[in-house]
Amino acid sequence: MTKKSTNKQHIDSSKDFLRLSIQIGLNGLSFCILDTLHTEIISSEHRTFAETLDPFQVLKELKNLMEAEGITKTAFAEVVAVHRNTLFGLVPKALFKENELPNYLQFNAKILANDHITHDELEGYDIVNTYVPFVNINNYLYELFGEFTFKHHATVLVQTLLNEHKGAKGPVVYANAYQKELDITIISQKKLLLFNSTSFDTADDFLYHLLFTMEQLELDTEQTQVYLLGDIREKDALYAKCYEYISKLSIFVPATTSFSGGATATETMDLTLLNAL
Repeated sequence: MTKKSTNKQHIDSSKDFLRLSIQIGLNGLSFCILDTLHTEIISSEHRTFAETLDPFQVLKELKNLMEAEGITKTAFAEVVAVHRNTLFGLVPKALFKENELPNYLQFNAKILANDHITHDELEGYDIVNTYVPFVNINNYLYELFGEFTFKHHATVLVQTLLNEHKGAKGPVVYANAYQKELDITIISQKKLLLFNSTSFDTADDFLYHLLFTMEQLELDTEQTQVYLLGDIREKDALYAKCYEYISKLSIFVPATTSFSGGATATETMDLTLLNAL
């Protein structure tokens, strides 16, 4: 499945001002190109795989995508890669020690002895995200572009939602659907209560994970505000299923989106991909 929009003439004429954001996961790829001169998203694509791949297969798909879109022949002022997987763990900054990285993941992720573990800091929130990036993807991007920035999708998503979150009397739940993956973020008074990421196949799976999480935190489905975002539109299957059980349900619309895009409608793009730029 592919969602795509491109203005190749614009790309060629403004390449010195371009920034590239790529999101890599085992279920799919997405990218967008921002023209910083005009603050305009001029190219994007969202590709979902028919089945979950391994990192080597994903690299092959990424190479094909980059070559087909002419990205390998384009100069960029900045390149940002976002790694999407469940091999991560959030740690309070006060408890974080860089020499203890494997210990933060061993109880909630299956890691190997030779896995490279790194970390991101969530600016302004005293949270550190430890995770395993796709090393083969990083190596390819370095060969292609030289120095670039990489982050974990949890870092970008949680940081964005904390920044966007408005004052509320109680906890607010954000459920992000992306290529058959569900990210649940719960925030109260600008503080992160929970972030978790899991996979789902059907609308029933999505609802089960969401309701189970709310039950564990004793959140009332009649009183708690729940926002849906990502691959969800009002009245589609996921929204309709959640609407049966959750009273205060809305589609999340970010307040700080400042990109224009013409045919590239930003409301159809992943929030993480946009805010990695």
